[in-house]
Amino acid sequence: MDEEETMKEMEKVPIPLLTPYKMGRFSLSHRIVLAPLSRLRSYNFVAQPHAVLYYSQRTTPGGFLIGEASGISETAQGHPNTPGIWTGEQVEAWKPIVKAVHDKGGIFFCQLWHAGRASDNCFQPNGQAPISCTDKPIQSKVHIDGSTPADFPPPRRLTIDEIKQVVDDFRIAAKNAMEAGFDGVEIHGANGYLIDQFLKDQVNDRTDEYGGSMENRCRFPLEVVRAIADEIGSNRVGLRLSPFADYNDAGDSNPEALGLYIVESLNRIGILYCHVIEPRMITQFDSRETKHSLLPMRKAFNGTFIVAGGYNREGGNEVVDSGGADLVAFGRLFLANPDLPKRFELHAVLNKYDRSTFYTSDPVVGYTDYPFLDTSD
Repeated sequence: MDEEETMKEMEKVPIPLLTPYKMGRFSLSHRIVLAPLSRLRSYNFVAQPHAVLYYSQRTTPGGFLIGEASGISETAQGHPNTPGIWTGEQVEAWKPIVKAVHDKGGIFFCQLWHAGRASDNCFQPNGQAPISCTDKPIQSKVHIDGSTPADFPPPRRLTIDEIKQVVDDFRIAAKNAMEAGFDGVEIHGANGYLIDQFLKDQVNDRTDEYGGSMENRCRFPLEVVRAIADEIGSNRVGLRLSPFADYNDAGDSNPEALGLYIVESLNRIGILYCHVIEPRMITQFDSRETKHSLLPMRKAFNGTFIVAGGYNREGGNEVVDSGGADLVAFGRLFLANPDLPKRFELHAVLNKYDRSTFYTSDPVVGYTDYPFLDTSD
């Protein structure tokens, strides 16, 4: 068989990432997901018109996109210029962005977020302390303005009544997301933010019903999931988790057991999907070899299973083909390649991402100016 015949034979073999998938009521044309990526270009916590182009560039008919982390209340923010979904102005600002994705045939979920102690007094109403399950501050440094490292402030430990209010804040934010036109919501339960702070025994030092045992540490996260599922329907709800990571000093002594407990609990609620960060991802940008695996969680969960964390074309195809995941979320590669599914299909060269422009406030550079493939020939 000559080279041309070999290429033709290879073209007949389906690319796992580009095979269709039925996710509940949503018919996906491929399994490449836009990961939720904070870009810090939502001035004054309101999504901006330039996000219309950013998200629509990355939309394909039947493609699944997860929006950047959106704060659920005025206490939720932990970085400058991140969007919110708790006010009428914020809801209205999201509407044209969601419409642009829908106009191109995409499925769009809003990620609901509360930073918890991974915040600073300058982002909090009246300069008050950030809230958390604990009063212990994060020990690592934070780059609040993108350049100058500073200490995280001590957080304020939530009372039981206040925890109930935060649950309701999540519920209202989910209702607002549906009003904005989103197809569903993803709850941000990863990366050392508020929900993850309750989950992890390295952070959660409570002695009431929200701390101590694994059941108690999972109580608040699961109350959030149930409240949102009751509000908008469990078939429109996903949850993102990072049980093996220690982002923002949020590690756990038994991440395998924690991951299994959560997904088995989620099965009883019947949510649409679980989106889990690979154990190899120890920071947002760095990875390491690990003996841990998401396979037990994958086997235990009844819904759609999405994986994320350092995947490329080959790794994504392999994990789908082997049954390790239904869908694969791509962050940096999708950020730099708005036509990522087409590039994967053609095995084309990828644009290199520029990390220095990830978190600037520029509405164009490093945001909507990454080039598409030239397919004019």
